[in-house]
Amino acid sequence: QVQLQESGPGLVKTSQTLTLTCTVSGGSITTSGYYWSWIRQPPGKGLEWMGAIASSASTYYSPSLENRTSISRDTSKNQFTLQLSSVTPEDTAVHYCTGGPRLHQYDYWGQGTQVTVSS
Repeated sequence: QVQLQESGPGLVKTSQTLTLTCTVSGGSITTSGYYWSWIRQPPGKGLEWMGAIASSASTYYSPSLENRTSISRDTSKNQFTLQLSSVTPEDTAVHYCTGGPRLHQYDYWGQGTQVTVSS
């Protein structure tokens, strides 16, 4: 059974870079055809897809966040990492890492981690 676990700081200051790592167990992030995404949910709002890295290592980003987002991976640790630069309090959200066989099919979810951006 594939399991995902987010890790990273729960508090980030304005203008800094938010960095979160997702550790995948029970499956490989290089499994052909799979996509590993980051999704966030600001307080009182819906889910927002931020971006993804494919098993091929290709990356995909939300147009609204593309200029501030980078997703990378460490295949030796079976992890993928989100970096969001120049954060503001509007970036405060619960962040989830997900995985699935299509870019926007999220079969597997982490439990989510709260990140608060302080002003």
